[in-house]
Amino acid sequence: MSFDTAIFAGGCFWCMVQPFDTYPGIEKVESGYTGGHVPNPTYEQVKSGKTGHTEAVRITFDPDKISYKELVEIYWHQTDPTDASGQFQDRGDNYRTVIFVANEKQRQIAEESKRHLQESSLFGDAKIVTKIEDVQPFYLAEDYHQDFYKKNPERYAAQEAGGREQFKKEHWDN
Repeated sequence: MSFDTAIFAGGCFWCMVQPFDTYPGIEKVESGYTGGHVPNPTYEQVKSGKTGHTEAVRITFDPDKISYKELVEIYWHQTDPTDASGQFQDRGDNYRTVIFVANEKQRQIAEESKRHLQESSLFGDAKIVTKIEDVQPFYLAEDYHQDFYKKNPERYAAQEAGGREQFKKEHWDN
């Protein structure tokens, strides 16, 4: 069995694990940091906004059971792709939306999906600002961030109540 990986940044990584974790073919979903210039950053460093990193999830998946294209579609449904300043109540570059691509095939799938989303007019005239960037080193977040939705369901629910769930219902649950 051969696994592949996908890396997505979509705001707080606590809220990005559970949506992927439940699909058949997903081996694991890890919270971490990527896209910056500081090696092995800590949560506090990333939160300061001075490392260039964003909170992200790295998904290990079986491409025979779930495709990269399907993962990109799931990703869009977790985010506000028109917000370049963060996601929902989490503001700043460390919460930006980015699809990190590992190869040309992933890039083509992500760019085509983004183009399709823009052309759909789902967000009216708003521009889809989610970036598509090359994969950069991914640093695992501290243990207490891993599987946060399982370990801290009350805090996770409070985080989801910060606007993400309402946005998803208004824009994606049609």
